[in-house]
Amino acid sequence: MRVNSYKLQKAGDFWAMFFSHRMGRTGFLIFCFFIFLALFAPILRTVPPEISGSADRILTGPDGISWLGTDDLARDVWSQVIFGSRVSLIIGFVTAIITVFTGTLVGLVAGFKGGIVDEILMRIVDFFMMLPHLPLMIVLAAVMGASIWNIVIVISIVSWPSTARLVRSQVLSLKERPFVEAIRCLGANDITMMMSEILPNVFPVMFAQGVLMVTETIYAESVLSFLGLGDPTTISWGTMLHFCFESGAMARSPWWVFPPIVCIVSLIISFSFLGTAVTDILTPGYKEKMGY
Repeated sequence: MRVNSYKLQKAGDFWAMFFSHRMGRTGFLIFCFFIFLALFAPILRTVPPEISGSADRILTGPDGISWLGTDDLARDVWSQVIFGSRVSLIIGFVTAIITVFTGTLVGLVAGFKGGIVDEILMRIVDFFMMLPHLPLMIVLAAVMGASIWNIVIVISIVSWPSTARLVRSQVLSLKERPFVEAIRCLGANDITMMMSEILPNVFPVMFAQGVLMVTETIYAESVLSFLGLGDPTTISWGTMLHFCFESGAMARSPWWVFPPIVCIVSLIISFSFLGTAVTDILTPGYKEKMGY
């Protein structure tokens, strides 16, 4: 019971410090705004984003019918922006989960086992980190085909090594701590020590890395979709910019160009602020500095 109370107190201190952090508050509010759009998209005066309108509604500016105008197929830009938030958030979170899970597993095993296992796994990590990420993602996306889930796989393949290296460095420090030696003396096997003693102490790093991975994923998905490697049957902010560029209407339809750009930049800034806040809070001495 005392342990649970201590954990609740630590959680309460974390959130108190988080919401007292200016960047944390700002990033959280922007994030909540996009979550609201994604959850309540069908009732926010939207229509199915893939539905084309009549010929006289092609490339019309914002008006009472279409709040953000229409595209070259008379589709409602407002609806595309709102439903596009779902795609960006889903891809961002799913990819971050896969990336952090894979990187944590590799880093945990490499750091704890050491020796030849560490050497082999780290050479694999170094190989992936040495490759140019954007060209590799372009090649993989082109080979695998246009699909949202292929985009998730492509981004995950090139993103996990940084998490693995970061987790490994934490594990190398943690496995020499007295509490790990104590449970080893009690006869615990390697899996028990990794899961019960090492992994919980790596969670803060995993959380911070996951937030940063969402930012990188949203940017990568937008770039790949803009280059025509996204799923053309699914409207995302990146595919909106791709269709706008392909139509040759970028210069004369700012209502079609700027909304997805503003959304992409805002969501990236949101997660960058969240990542900065979490990193600051996890920095040794921050809690004492803030008086908690």
